[in-house]
Formats: sequence, structure tokens, C-alpha cells
Amino acid sequence: MNWLLLIIAGLFEVAFAYCLGKAKETSGAVMWSWYAGFLVCLTVSMVLLVKVTKELPIGTAYAVWTGIGAVGSVLVGILVFKEPATFWRVFFISTLIISIVGLKVVSE
Repeated sequence: MNWLLLIIAGLFEVAFAYCLGKAKETSGAVMWSWYAGFLVCLTVSMVLLVKVTKELPIGTAYAVWTGIGAVGSVLVGILVFKEPATFWRVFFISTLIISIVGLKVVSE
């Protein structure tokens, strides 16, 4: 269950990065709505991270959480915000995914 909550926390980290990107593209009340979404996603992500670190090793949980956020944010940047998908970006995202899976495999 803790691993599932950790994945959800990582997805909320991706969501708060998405909200920041959308806020950058807008202005006025819409911008502030995206910032509010950012704060909600940030809060949910942090609360879940705190919860899972009571049972999972902090180093592993934090690395997986940030890894999900990093990979997800780069993918959102490529797919939603039309950032470049160069060979090296995809290569290093792939190595990050392999590292996250490796941490899960070696953790108790």
C-alpha cells in the first residue's frame, strides 16, 4: 500500500509542475487558479510522502518520489508544453526510470 501511495505522491508532484507551467502561460484570475492548484497538489504530494516515509526507507522513498516527479515533469514538458525530445533527454530519462525501478527492487 505504501508503494502505491508513493506513486500517487509522485503523480501529484507531476501535477504541481504542470500547474506551474500552465500558470506561466496565463495571467489574471486564471493564473491564480493554476497557482491554487499548485498549492493543493504540493500539499497532497508532501502529506503522502510524509506518510509513506513512516514505513519505507527515507532515502528510497525520496529518490522514487523525486524520480517520478522528474520523469513525469519532463514527459509533461515534452507532450504538453512542446519542449524538445532530443536523444539525450530521452536517454537520461530512461536511465532515471531504470534507477527508480532498481531502487524498488532492492528495497525491502
